[in-house]
Amino acid sequence: MGGTVSGLLPWLEDSAVATAIRQSSWLYPFLEIIHIVGIVLLVGAAFLFDLRLLGRSRHLSVKDLARHLLPWSQRGLYLLVPSGLLLFSTNAAALAADPVFQMKLILLVVGGLNAGVFHRYIYQTAGVWLHGPTPGAAKAAAVCSMVVWLAVIACGRLLAY
Repeated sequence: MGGTVSGLLPWLEDSAVATAIRQSSWLYPFLEIIHIVGIVLLVGAAFLFDLRLLGRSRHLSVKDLARHLLPWSQRGLYLLVPSGLLLFSTNAAALAADPVFQMKLILLVVGGLNAGVFHRYIYQTAGVWLHGPTPGAAKAAAVCSMVVWLAVIACGRLLAY
C-alpha cells in the first residue's frame, strides 16, 4: 500500500491539471478563494448550529435551524472537497509528509465522525428535547465541532508557512 501511495503522489503532482494550476498566475489563488468560501459556508453554518445547541437563540427551533443550515454546510463541502484536492495535487508529496497536513486530515475525520454520530444518534432525539434543555451529549458534540473546525482552519493556515 505504501509503495502504491508513494508512487501516486509524484504522478498526481506531474498531472496536467496540477501542472496547469502551478503554472497559472491566477488559478491557484482562485482555488484558494473557492476553498475559503467553502470553509465559510461549512464552518459558519456549523458554528451557528453549535451555538444553538449550547443555549444561544433558544427561540429558534433546533430542527428548523438544522433544516436551514445543513444545506449551506453541504454546499460548503461541495466547494471544499474539489478545491482541496486540486490544491493538494500541486504539492502532494510534500504535503503528505507534513505532520501539520496529517493532523489536518485526522481532524477532518474526527469532525466527520462527530457530525455523523450527532446526526445518526443524538439529533434523532431532538423532538424530545425541542422545548427543554439541550442534552449533555448534544452540547459535547457542539463543543467538539467548534474545537475541531477551529483546529482544521489553524492547520490549513499553518500549511502556508
